[in-house]
Amino acid sequence: MADDHGTSPNPLPATATGTNREAFRRSEWGLLAGIALIWGSSFLFIDIGLDAFQPGVVTLARVGLGAITLSLFPRSRKQIEPEHLGRIAVLGIIWLGIPMIIFPIAQQWIDSSVTGMLNAAVPIFSTIWATILLRTFPGWKQTLGIGIGFVGVLAISIPELGGSTAEALGVGLVLLAVILYGLSANLAVPLQQQYGALPVLFRAQLVALIIIVPYGLLQLNGSTWAWDSALAMIPLGTLGTGLAFVLMGTLFGRVGAARGSIAIYFVPIVAIALGVGILDENLHPASIVGVGLVLVGAWIASRKET
Repeated sequence: MADDHGTSPNPLPATATGTNREAFRRSEWGLLAGIALIWGSSFLFIDIGLDAFQPGVVTLARVGLGAITLSLFPRSRKQIEPEHLGRIAVLGIIWLGIPMIIFPIAQQWIDSSVTGMLNAAVPIFSTIWATILLRTFPGWKQTLGIGIGFVGVLAISIPELGGSTAEALGVGLVLLAVILYGLSANLAVPLQQQYGALPVLFRAQLVALIIIVPYGLLQLNGSTWAWDSALAMIPLGTLGTGLAFVLMGTLFGRVGAARGSIAIYFVPIVAIALGVGILDENLHPASIVGVGLVLVGAWIASRKET
């Protein structure tokens, strides 16, 4: 209820620091590992889904199944103050709706390897947005760790970039999505700290469906039916869009947007491990160096904020 001046009695800041500014504990490392394992394996399920379904159908299936999964938890229906619903709606559009539509469109002009490399800039943009919104610079350990981790991801990407293509429009679209990811990470922090991740992400996914449903329905005509592709949507939606976003939101609330975003650096490591273990792909020496740099950078960024 508003006070006599018509202002909200419980305004949320644009962003906030994490509730844990000390070094990561086991619980934070557990959240990070869960996010990396789920999103790192999501690439396999997306590839299987695209064998039969158009990108819009895959996007609709994953967000729809994610929302259904979260609806099964009673805590997802926890009451949220009306004045905060607008921010959740914005989060649904810029964290889920627009990026999930942008990526498959952008990959018409750029290769997936380039997309993955650009996506690794999320922690950098999260840090930039945090600096702007908090009006303070991050600690030197966090800045150094995020920088080293990014170099590591670049090293991991080197073997895949040979002969790849990247047109300006595709690169621009992915960079737009990455910038929105960085802003979303910061906007999610105070919401998660007040309500928890489940009710915030459930409502955000419902909002995202408003723009994703028409896009998905338009691409039904170009899709066919295949059981493999259909079954791949189940883990992609329930885990990749349902659980993983909740884990990410929880991590943001605990350690802040900049430090929480380093989970993105571990996604290509999981993808590499799956490629070597399941698809019998070769492991390039540059990738080994990159993995080492990511681990070092993440450890430095996870130290106590100073």
